Amino acid sequence: MSDPQEMEHQQSYVLRTIEERRVRLIRLWFTDVLGQLKSVAISPVELETAFEEGVQFDGSAIDGFSRVQESDVLAVPDAASFQLVTWGDGGDLSARMFCDLVNLDGTPFEGDPRQVLRRNLRRAHEAGFQFMVSPEVEFFYLRSDDASKAPEPLDHASYFDLTTFDATSDIRRATIGRLEATGIPVEYSFHEDAPSQHEIDLRYTDGLTMADNIMTLRLIVREVAFEHGVYATFMPKPIAGVQGSGMHTHISLFHGEDNAFWDSDGQYGLSGTARKFIAGLLTHAPEITAVTNQLVNSYKRLVPGFEAPVHVSWARANRSALVRVPVTKANKGASGTRLEYRSIDPACNPYLAFSVILAAGLAGIEGDYHLEEEADSNIFELSEEERRAKGIRLLPGSLAEALDRMESSELVRDAIGDHIHEWFLRNKRAEWNDYKAAVSQFELDRYLRAW
Repeated sequence: MSDPQEMEHQQSYVLRTIEERRVRLIRLWFTDVLGQLKSVAISPVELETAFEEGVQFDGSAIDGFSRVQESDVLAVPDAASFQLVTWGDGGDLSARMFCDLVNLDGTPFEGDPRQVLRRNLRRAHEAGFQFMVSPEVEFFYLRSDDASKAPEPLDHASYFDLTTFDATSDIRRATIGRLEATGIPVEYSFHEDAPSQHEIDLRYTDGLTMADNIMTLRLIVREVAFEHGVYATFMPKPIAGVQGSGMHTHISLFHGEDNAFWDSDGQYGLSGTARKFIAGLLTHAPEITAVTNQLVNSYKRLVPGFEAPVHVSWARANRSALVRVPVTKANKGASGTRLEYRSIDPACNPYLAFSVILAAGLAGIEGDYHLEEEADSNIFELSEEERRAKGIRLLPGSLAEALDRMESSELVRDAIGDHIHEWFLRNKRAEWNDYKAAVSQFELDRYLRAW
């Protein structure tokens, strides 16, 4: 949390703005463990009390929160996350704030993903770092959300194409306008590789603000699509045979105003801190994958042939690597040096995903991990023997395998806490068991008549 004086100043600003702008409704947001957005609405007259005392609710009703015998928790609005929001064309002006969840005694609630990220960011701060991120959020527009039918894309365009449908409906333009009006700056937006697949890249900011922004983006993308009579999905692989949706995340650590990843004398401009952070990510990648890729469907994307990484390696220009170090623009090394983590997908809980990514990187720094040489060839074209000789491991190939790696990981348990670690494993193993018991269309097509 902010220091008391800064927090009081932010709360005063929010209360004054709400009165001056005649805001009629304040939406208080938080997420469950899986990253589903939850909301409670209050009137402006209740906000000052909410700042002071929080809003009490039954945590046992939210997935991954409390057991019945220890159910009540408080949602405390974070004034730093305040944004004015207009819902729909010409709608009433309202406001939204994200909440930190606390126990009745005021201590952080262990089941709150936002508090988990706060804790990991404090750890980075104590080490002298600020965690900065910029995600590339991919998603699909579909004609409907009818799960009984094959997903139907709106176009058959490809990378950077301008389609007739885009030009006439302006869905993405309206989405960007809504994001910007909500205080979320967009850096780029374009059509991606697969039919009806799109990408919105958000501008660099700190990890907590970005996790809040991702949650807001997912809601706004869906709402604007609905207003235009279509459906948007962040499912990692909704259409077979084409590229899935990732959320490639650009990461850097700053020490004050200085980029801790940059060293003008270092190989490729990378500092020792950057190299150790990358080594930490690569060492612990299999352990954190269940969090960064939390759905059964996530592993339909993480297969060879569709640009998604499956090999634990790093490189500069090689996009088949798990961690990429983008080449910076001329004279931008000091500010632009960063790494890109490429396996994460947009269905993750960003608070937990950023927590485990940061924890893995900090482990590399604190443990003085050694970074092996970069993968300078297309890993997909190497034989299994060649990959083994280079020491290149594979990411988990299924949710079940990822959960096994997560369960044995002290790093993940420490990063997300016992409460969420145990609930997440239990919930996701149930999802895997349901998946194993289901009979797919693939099986019917392949076996029903043959056997």
